[in-house]
Amino acid sequence: MERKAIDTNALSEAILNGDRIALSRGITLVESRHPDHRSDANELVRKCMPAAGKAKRIGISGAPGVGKSTFIESLGKQIIQSGSKVAVLAVDPSSPISRGSILGDKTRMEWLSTNENAYIRPSPAGDTLGGVARATREAIILCEAAGFDHVVVETVGVGQSETAVKNLVDIFVLLLLPGAGDDLQGIKKGIVEMADIIVINKADGENMSAVNKAIGFYASALHLLPLKNEKWQVPVMSCSALFDTGMEKVLHKVMEYFAKIGSFVTENRQQQAKYWLKESVLEKLHQHFYSQESVSNAFKDMEKKVENGLIQPFEAADQIFAFYLDALKK
Repeated sequence: MERKAIDTNALSEAILNGDRIALSRGITLVESRHPDHRSDANELVRKCMPAAGKAKRIGISGAPGVGKSTFIESLGKQIIQSGSKVAVLAVDPSSPISRGSILGDKTRMEWLSTNENAYIRPSPAGDTLGGVARATREAIILCEAAGFDHVVVETVGVGQSETAVKNLVDIFVLLLLPGAGDDLQGIKKGIVEMADIIVINKADGENMSAVNKAIGFYASALHLLPLKNEKWQVPVMSCSALFDTGMEKVLHKVMEYFAKIGSFVTENRQQQAKYWLKESVLEKLHQHFYSQESVSNAFKDMEKKVENGLIQPFEAADQIFAFYLDALKK
């Protein structure tokens, strides 16, 4: 069956006019893994790029149960009430079954879901970090072209996806829970080092003592880390997203970051573009390498030999790569 041609001119024009249906179609296109869709997706993004790049890109991360969806809902309200528009995206390559929490959270973000100045997009399904991040990076461009001047990118948990998000956004906000063991709540040092703002959520009721303790703990811990930028000292704040308390201060701190680190944002995006260029080339090489039948057969054979101690892993890798080079010559 012949593939129906995609009119990227009409689709890009509709996106630039703020058409939500067109935006969703465009994001579906850039998420597609079908080889025939790649050239159309590239063309669509290329047409939208001149109108993109002006939004504030905000990454939100935190362990499951920290209240990310409630926090995003509350932050989104603050953004919209300040006269702006917000799009919410997600990155989660780790869960082929659940496809990420935001699929369920979309129904919980009732205020944002029905507001004309907000757009919520569930995470693309994917089992490779590079593919998911590529789709999210391109989705950001389409959202910006559609007129959203704030793009929130959520990660589902604390893990590999945080590194991807850090390389997609301008500011990285880490959400933590009070009284969850503080340094033992599954937050790795590397994740804390990536944070530009740390927010202790659920600061209400009987939690306040634990909140103050957590603020002191993380403020002290940050003093032991090297300063990422001389213009910015990472703050540790608290809020109750459920009761919308402290959220205005959080948004104010986010805006303060952009005011102080303006030139750094441009430089950071340039570095991110180079990072994703390298990652994309590596991913394509990875796919091409393992798509060779001779390589696949050799890999299985070498795995058994390595497992049984018949050959060293490094020598086995050299031999497998030799099979790959031979395959390229054919």
